[in-house]
Amino acid sequence: MELFGLPVVQVYLYVLIISGLITILYVFFSDVAEGIGEVSPFLDPAVILSFITFTSAAGYILELLVEWHSGVVLAVAIAIAIVLDILLYFFVLLPLASAEVSLAYTDESLMGQVGRVIVPIPVDGYGEIVIETINGRISKRATGYENTAIDYGKEVLIIEVKNGAFIVKEYEPFRFANHE
Repeated sequence: MELFGLPVVQVYLYVLIISGLITILYVFFSDVAEGIGEVSPFLDPAVILSFITFTSAAGYILELLVEWHSGVVLAVAIAIAIVLDILLYFFVLLPLASAEVSLAYTDESLMGQVGRVIVPIPVDGYGEIVIETINGRISKRATGYENTAIDYGKEVLIIEVKNGAFIVKEYEPFRFANHE
């Protein structure tokens, strides 16, 4: 059977190659189309591209292996693609979407955090602090707020960031008065 003047097997192969190339481009430029999948999971470009790829791959393989009518091959290929697409969506794409977006941080996002001095901070000088986050330990250059000295091992509160250096103040946790 022919479609567009080409054998159906060749059409499946061309669609497979083109959808594969578009998928590769989508991987590189997916941030541009990020919001499209928010409307409906079935409008997500990753789901649509995988459906087209699965359909064309299954159709190509079935056309080569079985002697069925091309309409039956297309129907079976679509059924296979739907099953594979659902599995891909629920077991790969959905868990990835709900995972932590990034392990990256900015210096400004650390403001208000509590750290510990690991290199004493002298008056009018720099020392080093370590901040423990869910992503691990981060050590940063620090100077005292209003040029105060802070000893090793003291807890400090990050007030602000200037020129890559953290401005810190000795941390004094708030304690409730004990009323008896």
